[in-house]
Amino acid sequence: MSNITANMNVGYIDDAIQMLTTYAKEDSLKPLISILEALKQDLHNESLLAELTGAWRNLGVYQGTVLTYVPYFYTLIPDDIFGDNLKK
Repeated sequence: MSNITANMNVGYIDDAIQMLTTYAKEDSLKPLISILEALKQDLHNESLLAELTGAWRNLGVYQGTVLTYVPYFYTLIPDDIFGDNLKK
């Protein structure tokens, strides 16, 4: 994982949570929001960052929903946001 935690801050995460809970009511976003809540408490937790990446990749079409309401969300993912460079 890259050193993304240097660019993360609680304000961005708080805003992301607020936007998603206010405007995006899909149940499939709940795990992502839970991980964001946990990251607010521990920005440098590599395990949570890995969970965030996994939850993001499992959203499918709801990735678009997240990016609609939180356009900077890609800055919270520590590597290739769409998984295009994953080894197969």
